[in-house]
Amino acid sequence: MISAFTNSLKIPELRSRILFTLLAIVIVRLGAVITLPGVDDNVLQDWYRQVQEQSSDNRGLTAVLALMNVFSGGGLQNSALFALGIMPYISASIMMQLLTAVVPSLGKLSREEGGRQKISLYTRVLTIVLCLFQGWMLAQSLVNPQANPFLRDIASGSTRELVPEAGTFFLFKTVIIITGGAMLLLWLGDQITERGIGNGVSIIITVNIIYALPGALFQVYNTYVASAGDNLLRPFQLVALLAFLFFVVAAVISITQAQRRVPINYAKQVRGGKMYGGQTQHMPLKVNYAGVMPIIFAQAILMFPAQIIGWAFPHEAWAQNLMSILGGGGGAHGWIYYVMTGLMIFFFSYFWVATMFQPNQIADDLKKNGGYIPGVRPGKPTAEFLDKSMSRLTFAGAIFLTIVAILPPILTALMGVPPLAAQFFGGTGLLIMVGVLLDVMRQVETHLIQRHYDGFLRKGRIRGRFDRPGGTGAVASGNQILWLLIVAAILIIGGLVYYQVARQ
Repeated sequence: MISAFTNSLKIPELRSRILFTLLAIVIVRLGAVITLPGVDDNVLQDWYRQVQEQSSDNRGLTAVLALMNVFSGGGLQNSALFALGIMPYISASIMMQLLTAVVPSLGKLSREEGGRQKISLYTRVLTIVLCLFQGWMLAQSLVNPQANPFLRDIASGSTRELVPEAGTFFLFKTVIIITGGAMLLLWLGDQITERGIGNGVSIIITVNIIYALPGALFQVYNTYVASAGDNLLRPFQLVALLAFLFFVVAAVISITQAQRRVPINYAKQVRGGKMYGGQTQHMPLKVNYAGVMPIIFAQAILMFPAQIIGWAFPHEAWAQNLMSILGGGGGAHGWIYYVMTGLMIFFFSYFWVATMFQPNQIADDLKKNGGYIPGVRPGKPTAEFLDKSMSRLTFAGAIFLTIVAILPPILTALMGVPPLAAQFFGGTGLLIMVGVLLDVMRQVETHLIQRHYDGFLRKGRIRGRFDRPGGTGAVASGNQILWLLIVAAILIIGGLVYYQVARQ
């Protein structure tokens, strides 16, 4: 494996793609740490530390904050230029996929030539609308933190205002900056996909998740080592947690790549004196066909209504209890969260397979091309066989996704694992990281094998989450990489100057 990483730098095209991706990642991280103009970052940091210290008293709120902050790469915590991250685009993509599945006109448009490009354009327009709405809500919460259930303690816990010079101009410029930052992230993701390595949007999400890893390790060290005292069981619990983490990662990798290979035989055909067909191929049916989408849907449905209710009733005890329960806390009522999460994951797993996997179309295509499954008649019996097989695989995949989704709150409730660290033991973050890293390794391995180098594995091939090829665009030129370096340098210098001015 080490030689594969070394050989990847020997291929000029692959080296340029890796360098371009790394420079884009630098810009992504810089935009997530530069605070919005007009916001007192010290007040916000003090409040986040206070919330983390009180995590045992309000686990639901802390878990929600940890999840939202992880996916923004710290941008939400820093009230940064990229505070929204790439999530508005993810939300818009999910909405368009659901609408495409249930609206006949959009479904017909997606099957037409050029229809995917139009749906992609609609998705970007919807992304801008979501950015404007979410940016306005975030700006309002910065000006009036007492109206936000997540930030209302800032007003009473600090003598300094979060936004010293609040006004209409601050709201306007904050919404524009946040929207522009989200669209810049989307553009960088497209550039990484075309000129870099891996899927750009997934790379950005993964980098933002990995950013929280050092802080999670520090919290784990304080919990199980620094504050252990005379309790000798705490270090042993830490060792057990590390072993359990390796087991969970190995299980996620196995299930992500697991598939049932259905044999497909093609009848021999003679055309113009030449014989075609007669070979045997395999149709891969993935165990986790829906990927991470069921967990995202379930968490969105559980989280967003609770936020809206908490926003509308910021001082009501029942609203705070509802937020705690739907955030994975709630004490004795925590079982409600687990049951609802499991049911939603099962529902959305089958819903995703029903909308994306079309056994009737596959059976018709096989019949037209002279293909058949051994022991199964072509046509309707083949469609029923594929539907039954995928239903069984989806059931196993849904059980796996449910276990992975509820691991973080269970570890926090039973073993006292900090919510930020618990996000790396399961949930959406772990599934995304494993899937994206497998995709990147698969694409690098493809470049290596094409140049007659050894891949990462001596036997077999790495199977990523995506079957589509990546990095199909032109390689970035030297001038484009130079411009990326200039932009990164400007952001670094601008951030340092703003930090010095804010301190004074």
